[in-house]
Amino acid sequence: MKVLVARQDNIGDVLLAGPAVRAVAGRADEVVLLCGPRGRAAADLLPGVDRVIEWCAPWIDPDRVPVERDDIDGITRRLRGFDRALILTSFHQSPLPLALLLRLAGTPWIGGISEDYPGSLLDLRHRPGEDMPEPLRMLSLAEDAGFPAPADTRLRVREPLPDTDHLTGGPGYVVVHPGTSVPARAWPPERCAEAVRLLRAAGRRVVVTGHGEEKELTALVAGEDGLDLGGRTSLAELASVLRGACAVIAGNTGPAHLAAAVGTPVVSLFAPTVPAARWAPFGVPMALLGDQMAPCKDSRARECPVEGHPCLASVRADEAAAAVEIVASVEEVPTR
Repeated sequence: MKVLVARQDNIGDVLLAGPAVRAVAGRADEVVLLCGPRGRAAADLLPGVDRVIEWCAPWIDPDRVPVERDDIDGITRRLRGFDRALILTSFHQSPLPLALLLRLAGTPWIGGISEDYPGSLLDLRHRPGEDMPEPLRMLSLAEDAGFPAPADTRLRVREPLPDTDHLTGGPGYVVVHPGTSVPARAWPPERCAEAVRLLRAAGRRVVVTGHGEEKELTALVAGEDGLDLGGRTSLAELASVLRGACAVIAGNTGPAHLAAAVGTPVVSLFAPTVPAARWAPFGVPMALLGDQMAPCKDSRARECPVEGHPCLASVRADEAAAAVEIVASVEEVPTR
């Protein structure tokens, strides 16, 4: 049985699809993951994926990708030959545009989560409970489609990861990851920098991470007290760096979920623009910081709609530093 699993948005979203992918891999002969360019690096790290198809979906990508007939025809051809397809989506996304393309490609069985009436586009219209953690929400679709959950439902990455001791000086440090893809989810840089100074003063080694476009930010946050790795790691190398940490301080962003996927505790600076019950780091010790009842609650805003960014600006650096000590001492958390 050849199964297509689709998760077409960002790195964190693809990582959260991992338990569902592993469930499908337990019974399928081949699992192909359809992802977008923003999630491709994470797709390459997921256990259970045999092959990846990368395509930028106009109804998913936030940059208003144009709809071109040749592009649609091309992806429809690439989607031929699957026995089953599972379309994994966030609560605000619809599986129906992709289901239509899969029908045109001849896919005989398609499952997805849909509040909208799917007509003949879905064979399985799955409707999970509200406020389930996102990994379990997607896993529930796979289970309803006949793919039993794996014994371990935590997030995982493909092994082995590269050795990054030459970058970090060995394990036991704290990672501070100040960047986010959505500005409304970012802890103010000056608070990140203060947390680095406090942690160093307490005797902790601190590593600051970020991608290539965040070098100015990571340099500011690292200052003279942290090791600046901004722009110096691939996603697999970042996973290795996160694994070597005793705890990670990060916003609601992909590396927070990557930390969870390598089993590292997370101090989550979480803006309530989306529900923490669904999107907080899953399956690891975690401290949730930030005013979850702030005026931006459930707004899904990309830019902070409230002057002063109070939901996260209200979190002090000493609170984050104290939370590191708490989560680093917790051994295990339940996942179901």
